[in-house]
Amino acid sequence: MAKIRLGIIVSLRRGRIEEIEKVNKYGFPTCQVACWDMSLYEHDIARSLRKLSSKYGVDITAVWAGLPGRHVWDFMDGPSTIGLVPLETREMRVKALKKASDFTRELGVENIATHVGFIPENPRDPIYVSLIDTLKDIAKYCADNGQFFLFETGQETPITLLRTIEDVGADNLGVNFDPANLLMYGKANPIDSLDILGKYIRGVHAKDGEYPTNGRNLGKEKPLGEGRVNFPLLISKLKALGYNGAITIEREIQGPQQIEDILRAKKILEELI
Repeated sequence: MAKIRLGIIVSLRRGRIEEIEKVNKYGFPTCQVACWDMSLYEHDIARSLRKLSSKYGVDITAVWAGLPGRHVWDFMDGPSTIGLVPLETREMRVKALKKASDFTRELGVENIATHVGFIPENPRDPIYVSLIDTLKDIAKYCADNGQFFLFETGQETPITLLRTIEDVGADNLGVNFDPANLLMYGKANPIDSLDILGKYIRGVHAKDGEYPTNGRNLGKEKPLGEGRVNFPLLISKLKALGYNGAITIEREIQGPQQIEDILRAKKILEELI
């Protein structure tokens, strides 16, 4: 069985694609490439990224596709601004996601991931019904490009995500499992969530956090090991499920402290995997 490998997230920015060098510099064999700028989905950039990943021996395990338009990361405006759920921005974002899928194909990467949004828990909700049709279209597009489409956990309950995957019914759907998001959005205990979503997991974010303390704002992200995610149990359970993909460290701050926290997380996780 292949061994679990660690990685980090590289943000794709114009003029700074050489940042993939940092993945190798800090001793990581894998990365996810995150992009919020649709103009960067170009042939030349894909070719340059392929060359850099080969040069530094870094395996790009997924493209994390940010979507255009306004996003508010809270409980008040989040449901109407995040992901593919909002009707007002859905068509625009589907086009952007398909462009990201084409870019991912050029990179030769198998997984594309994003936040679908606050998926309604009521399967009879017209927004849910229309979302399923949209996701069937996206799943087929990604399948034609030889890809798996991954839902990043967080904004929906695990059972809602499971039902969504079942209702779409495509063979190329998976989960980018973010344990901290499940806590920060107050949706579930991440360890128990593995019992529901385990067989669909194709990527894991190593991020830590806390439950919300009010009904308007997300819980706080924390350095790995300082939040409520039980990483020893999480890794053990992932292994028991037969997971052998990448574990990608995510720390949503900037500057020297981000690197310090990432390297501390790397040391913790190396002892667990």
